[in-house]
Formats: sequence, C-alpha cells, structure tokens
Amino acid sequence: MSAQTSNQSGGGQFYRRYRQDEKPVGFSLNGVAQTGRHGDTVLTAIMAVSSHVRHTEFTGENRAGFCLIGACQDCYVMTEEGQRIRACTTPLQEGMRFVTTMPMGAGV
Repeated sequence: MSAQTSNQSGGGQFYRRYRQDEKPVGFSLNGVAQTGRHGDTVLTAIMAVSSHVRHTEFTGENRAGFCLIGACQDCYVMTEEGQRIRACTTPLQEGMRFVTTMPMGAGV
C-alpha cells in the first residue's frame, strides 16, 4: 500500500493515504461523476471529493458529519431518488447518486 496522499478534485476534506490500489467505485455527487474505492463508506467517498456531505435543511450551512460512528444524524445524505441514508455507516456501492441539498421540510 502506498502512503502517498491523493485528492483528485482538490476540494475534499478527507485525503486518501492508504488503500489507493483498491478497486474504484463510481458514484455521482450533484450530477458530477466521482470515484471512491471498494470498502469506502458513503461519507468517506464524498468527503474525499467535497468539503461537506450536505447543506442543513434548517440554516443551509454545510455539514460534514459529527460523530462518524452512526450515533448522531449529522451525516444523513440524500440520494437523487429522495432517500435519506446515514453516510458514515453505509458502504459505497457502484452507481449511487447523491445530492448535497435536501428539500425544505425533509427534516432529519
């Protein structure tokens, strides 16, 4: 495994230092094709290419997860189909499609 730092888009908060040789997993964030790695959670994959996982539906501020272990609700992310998932405990799967802005009234 390489300990080399990788951040393809330059805008992510997480920087991949290990597992760079794992199988790529394609996903979409706000309509833009992105690539995570086999074994990533949705949170890890999104935070490797973005500074946040969503905008809060209450104030519009960026949210990036809080506890990172599934105990809070700060990392909920919306799929393009309108389903909310907990990003920190959901494994990334090929073809998943996410949006960072939740519709008003979606509530967490």
